[in-house]
Amino acid sequence: MVLSIVAYGHPVLRKKGEDITPDYPGLQELIQNMWDTLYASNGVGLAAPQVNVPIRLFVVDSKQMTDHFDEEDRLLFGDEQGIKQVFINARILEVNGQEWPYNEGCLSIPKIREDILRPQTLKIRYVDEYFNPHEETYSGLTARVIFHEYDHIEGKLFIDYLKPLKKKLLRKKLEDIARGKVEVNYKMLFAKV
Repeated sequence: MVLSIVAYGHPVLRKKGEDITPDYPGLQELIQNMWDTLYASNGVGLAAPQVNVPIRLFVVDSKQMTDHFDEEDRLLFGDEQGIKQVFINARILEVNGQEWPYNEGCLSIPKIREDILRPQTLKIRYVDEYFNPHEETYSGLTARVIFHEYDHIEGKLFIDYLKPLKKKLLRKKLEDIARGKVEVNYKMLFAKV
């Protein structure tokens, strides 16, 4: 089932997600619904807070990007292989590499894209949808998508990385999104502003 995506301005996007246990009610259904919602909205990552569930859960499908690299992308990212993965109770253990810019957007903040600096690699510990433990290192675009979704379970948004002047210039657009004055081709849930 496709869920509504929470828009900028809703308080759930600023909450730190709670860890969950294998007996979390309706977990498998929630995960499937998140995949359905991700694909219906043409995203590459989606965190539970974005569907109004304040827990430490996100899904990433960076294969959608890496499988469709053009020549320029291949030069930049080489033979990077994407992932399709569920991350539960994730904790970033370390980050490495020089920060690099990439133009990011967010399903919760539609129509706004900005260059954001993030480190090249990250090492992360998490459990999958079956609560099998993993400790992995990711780099490139996949690491970027993970960083972005991880921020959501920490109550952060990509616009938090912008310089104050840039945020000030975006204020009107952000207020419009919070008030529901934005048109998208997916269902959204707006805060009562």
